[in-house]
Amino acid sequence: MPWLQVRLAITPEQAETYEDALLGMGAVSVTFMDAEDQPIFEPDLGTTPLWSHTHLLALFEADADLDMLPAQLELMTGSPAPELLIESIEDQDWERSWMDNFRPMCFGQRLWIVPSWHAAPEPDAVNLLLDPGLAFGTGTHPTTALCLQWLDGQDLADCELLDFGCGSGILAIAGLLLGAREAVGTDIDPQALEASRDNAGRNGISAAQFPLYLPADLPPRQADVVVANILAGPLVSLAGQITSLVKPGGRLALSGILAEQAEEVCAAYRNTFELDPVAEKEGWIRITGKRR
Repeated sequence: MPWLQVRLAITPEQAETYEDALLGMGAVSVTFMDAEDQPIFEPDLGTTPLWSHTHLLALFEADADLDMLPAQLELMTGSPAPELLIESIEDQDWERSWMDNFRPMCFGQRLWIVPSWHAAPEPDAVNLLLDPGLAFGTGTHPTTALCLQWLDGQDLADCELLDFGCGSGILAIAGLLLGAREAVGTDIDPQALEASRDNAGRNGISAAQFPLYLPADLPPRQADVVVANILAGPLVSLAGQITSLVKPGGRLALSGILAEQAEEVCAAYRNTFELDPVAEKEGWIRITGKRR
């Protein structure tokens, strides 16, 4: 079944007013999107910031009568209707469309991330089978790619790895498949731990090899390798805790950092780690080093 989509150019201050008005007029959904590729980084807790130039997208059933939409919006809001566009959207199997576009990806020399519904292109390679249904980390984002490439280049034989903010478990599972003896995962989101557990089972990894904890339950321990792909703010504020998880002589990889945030994060770890040159991909960076 096709749909009618109404696109309005609004300001953040207009968002709630027009969302309520369009839902009241029968819209089945309302979403917001950036009109000018303006990033928003690390919003304050409890806030939902919008872009200075925002597009509101309202979806209506195909038989909706929208001829009087501008006049109705003006009547309901008390202001002239913003610039708007009405377009027809053909229905499709969105899940299948997305699955068709998510294909195996190679990171480094050995490691492939393979969607669980797809055959491995190189059966003899290190193949990590991933179900990205919960979207906690798939390898498509530059920060995850940077971490996977780094892990592929490490000698992980007989190492213990700790994934701080494990999400889908992709980094810890990759480490195990690349030779680590054990990987520990921790995340503040119970759903992330469940996603990690499911992906571990998909790759034949037992709970004993990959124990998972909420941060409050993480037992005191240090690892040979610690990876933390989160955000710059937490990486700085939690630098003491993250550092304490790395054995003397152990290795650390940090990502989720924008290029302009690199120096602040480096400064938080420079006294304790001998840092490598920063790696960059599409405006995101990875910081690695060895604990002194």
